[in-house]
Amino acid sequence: MDMMQDGERYTRMPYRRTGRSGLLLPAITLGLWQNFGGDRPIEAQRAIIRRAFDLGITHFDLANNYGPPYGSAEENFGR
Repeated sequence: MDMMQDGERYTRMPYRRTGRSGLLLPAITLGLWQNFGGDRPIEAQRAIIRRAFDLGITHFDLANNYGPPYGSAEENFGR
């Protein structure tokens, strides 16, 4: 399946400066704790990420204990 980026994806999402670094982050972060485990279909996970990108979300919360099973959210995000 080919992906076509939404041309408006960076103009829809407000960005905020973070702390003293001045780093710009989107106002919304997508947490992948319960929706990216090994017990979820990979195509559904890809659809979530692609939709997030289209909406301007470019910051994702991952940790080595997200799953289930632990660590599978990081593995699946990289697939």
